[in-house]
Amino acid sequence: MRALRLHADRDLRLEEVPPPPPPAPGEVTLRIHAVALNHIDVWGFRGMAFAKREMPLTVGAEAVGEVVAVGAGVTNWKVGDRAAPYGALTCGKCRRCLAGQDNLCEDVRGVKGFHVGGFACELVNQEARLLVRVPEGISWEDAACGPITFSTVEHMLFDNAKLEPGETILVHAAGSGIGTVAVKIAKEMGCTVIATAGDDEKCAKARALGADHVVNYTTQNFPTVARRVTGKVGVDVVFEHVGASTWAGSLLSLRMGGRLVTCGSTSGVSAETNLMMLFQRQLRIFGSFGASMRNIADGYAKMARGILPVLDTVLPVERFTEGLDRLESRRVFGKIVVTL
Repeated sequence: MRALRLHADRDLRLEEVPPPPPPAPGEVTLRIHAVALNHIDVWGFRGMAFAKREMPLTVGAEAVGEVVAVGAGVTNWKVGDRAAPYGALTCGKCRRCLAGQDNLCEDVRGVKGFHVGGFACELVNQEARLLVRVPEGISWEDAACGPITFSTVEHMLFDNAKLEPGETILVHAAGSGIGTVAVKIAKEMGCTVIATAGDDEKCAKARALGADHVVNYTTQNFPTVARRVTGKVGVDVVFEHVGASTWAGSLLSLRMGGRLVTCGSTSGVSAETNLMMLFQRQLRIFGSFGASMRNIADGYAKMARGILPVLDTVLPVERFTEGLDRLESRRVFGKIVVTL
């Protein structure tokens, strides 16, 4: 079968490899149909892994497929079922896992496609407990954006920031995969959305998605716009994943008691925080990493009712590196998906 395997930093090859063995007890075999690209793929491609890994490594952390074989003891999955694999190798036994907080597993063994072999291959074995059902009627390309993209936004907005209908939210990098989803979800629930992007073309696309106000952060001061839009009150929620370059402005944009939720630091990992402003204005900051399998299912429920990802580019697996190059250079609005 074909698999995309990383042999060294920036040495990614599409090659023939043996298919997996029949699924072990508790496992299923998935025929992978589509893989969505994320910054974790870029980091892995560059060699920015945060743990030891053995090469060659099959890449791909976010994917969707179809069950083609079922191992002994698996009763809730059958051949032909559509399924999204959960990429983190959680233990399934610790108190966090048992509470449904999969992304807080106390004994996680790594992330598939980053630390261990991933999903950019035609066939893969997966523990049945680490699968989420994909509703009928959702395309493979859209469904590929569920396990990381939609679930990350679900976890950020609802588990952490507790976004409520009618609130005002500032969404940074609205042209990114999670940014586009955040805009669409917030608008669908009746929020006022202020979106930032790095050029006028992306700002226009963000407005077309439903953003009420857009800010080109290279030419405009987004905290000033946020204060003006809210009558100098400030926004209820900031959806942050840019990092150092937007951090201070994001805090300035918040209202008294406002909430900032962050899942990324693409512009730098360290930023100064005005502690007096933090406690005097009673701001709340939430770090958000990954998501639970419940978040994936909730994301698919939204897809099923029409909130679909924005697909920038769909490429065949032979052109996987084009997608990585496009993502790395930020020449993207929405998601890049690779089909197998």
